[in-house]
Amino acid sequence: MRKLPLGRTDIMVSEWCLGTMTYGNQTPQDDAHRQIDMCLDAGINFLDTAEMYPVNPIRAETVGRSEEVIGNWIARTGRRDEIVVATKVSGDNPGWVRDGHGYDGDVIRQTVDQSLKRLQTDVIDLYQMHWPMRESYMFRQNWTFDPSGQNRQQTLDHMMDVLEALGEAVQAGKIRAIGMSNESAWGMTKWVDLAEAAGLPRMASVQNEYSLLCRLYDTDMAEMAVNEDVTLLSFSPLACGVLTGKYQNGQVPEGSRMSINGNLGGRVTERLWPAAQAYLDLAAEHGLDPVHMAMAWQRTRPFPISAIFGATTAAQLEQILAGKDVMLSDDLVAGIDAVHKAHPMPY
Repeated sequence: MRKLPLGRTDIMVSEWCLGTMTYGNQTPQDDAHRQIDMCLDAGINFLDTAEMYPVNPIRAETVGRSEEVIGNWIARTGRRDEIVVATKVSGDNPGWVRDGHGYDGDVIRQTVDQSLKRLQTDVIDLYQMHWPMRESYMFRQNWTFDPSGQNRQQTLDHMMDVLEALGEAVQAGKIRAIGMSNESAWGMTKWVDLAEAAGLPRMASVQNEYSLLCRLYDTDMAEMAVNEDVTLLSFSPLACGVLTGKYQNGQVPEGSRMSINGNLGGRVTERLWPAAQAYLDLAAEHGLDPVHMAMAWQRTRPFPISAIFGATTAAQLEQILAGKDVMLSDDLVAGIDAVHKAHPMPY
């Protein structure tokens, strides 16, 4: 599998990344470890986790468990040098982590060490902030987004405080690179500009939702990524399973994400199912598994991407990996563009 540089760093990551947010909950440790082995065999060297994982549901008592599962794999196999590990610190939250408090420089000085301990490693390859500590349009908030209450100077001061703490961690050899998640074009350029002016670590990546059904990244964020050399770590490339077709016609498989989270985090709308069906029909027309089409489409984009996918079971992972070498024809890409124009922003 092709490798690409993570931002302007010398860290080379596979163009697909194994997401681990179900590890330690829906995915038991033995299956999770099997998945990591399978991905390495397929040429995937990149793993993404977070302090708050696992999800579905997120609970205070399970915080850190996904990191622990990965740490146990590292300790058991001794194959730490073969993987690139990314994790995240949580922002303000409903009480899952730190009684709901997010992050600043002091918090990051603690959470880096906590993640290192759970991961049973000396260094984190990519340390990310899970979401901004200000209003954001991510997670379906774009429909009512109102930044008018933001305090610009307060935001910039917070960014500098965080960057200084991250700089200390880089100097100490605890982390190699840094990234944001669920961030805007303005936010990313400010993180980059502040870091460059102060000689502090520069954002290498941004982890935002991006799929055939969610293409908010295609305009301002795409321009930011190309001009600032920021790699997109696209999450939910299969739209929480919608693009597999398993939810069409009212189906809700037992144990699926929809069976646990009925509206898929606000993604379920009247417009969703016709849009999904259009992509499923297009894949069938070209003789492709829709999972393989959705994942292969990510590598056609005009900006750098490592697409984060997840699998609850090793069997699901096997299906995804079967399409790791699929390339889309120009005709199929044009067909995808036509469907997108006919079904824009279905959620």
